[in-house]
Amino acid sequence: MSDPVGEHSTVGSLFGAIGDWVTRYRQAIGLKRELANCGAEEVAAMARDIGLSAQELEFIASKGPNAAAELPKLLRALGVDPQKLPLDRRTTMRDLQRICITCGHKTQCRHELATGTAANHYRDFCPNAMSIDELFGSAQSHSGGAY
Repeated sequence: MSDPVGEHSTVGSLFGAIGDWVTRYRQAIGLKRELANCGAEEVAAMARDIGLSAQELEFIASKGPNAAAELPKLLRALGVDPQKLPLDRRTTMRDLQRICITCGHKTQCRHELATGTAANHYRDFCPNAMSIDELFGSAQSHSGGAY
């Protein structure tokens, strides 16, 4: 016998996922158009200002504004407050964000964050795991940490 409640939930989840994808796609296209409206020299200057090549900037813009949204969530799960990082760690955060943007394990990361297991499992999938451990390992060993 069919379960109408379960079927409705599955269909709703499917439509929700499609809607989320469309929203992210529109945001990415919007950012790409904004860069396209700039001249090559202007794009190159913006890229230089943030330490990227023009190609890297265009690639990152194509990923959308929330492409590294998982990183601060993961850091908070590890006891690191990204808002309280010292100035000398800001460039390091930018490097971590670049890697996060290109990560192919976003689905697993989001799942681990949602279930509260990211702090225990991030080393299994996160390409930033080694850097995070080196940079913030002391914060993870005690709550509150240095950051």
